[in-house]
Amino acid sequence: MAAISHVFTISHVAALLGEDEEWLFDLSIDMFPEDGCLHVYGVGEDGVVAFTQDGIDNLKQIIEDERKAGNAPPKPGAIK
Repeated sequence: MAAISHVFTISHVAALLGEDEEWLFDLSIDMFPEDGCLHVYGVGEDGVVAFTQDGIDNLKQIIEDERKAGNAPPKPGAIK
């Protein structure tokens, strides 16, 4: 396995995927470092959730599963 060379903050991932950051945070609660979800401290008061590229790929799968199950909120900016 290659070493992790960079991570992406949850706000960046939310913008990249066009998803609500709070919803992604809720989905990330059940993810672990081996899933590519990390907690980075020193950024903000309580730290920040960040993802490796594998973590983003895992998160995409979780999002797809939640959408198929009808458990996903509308995408931000989507017309209701």
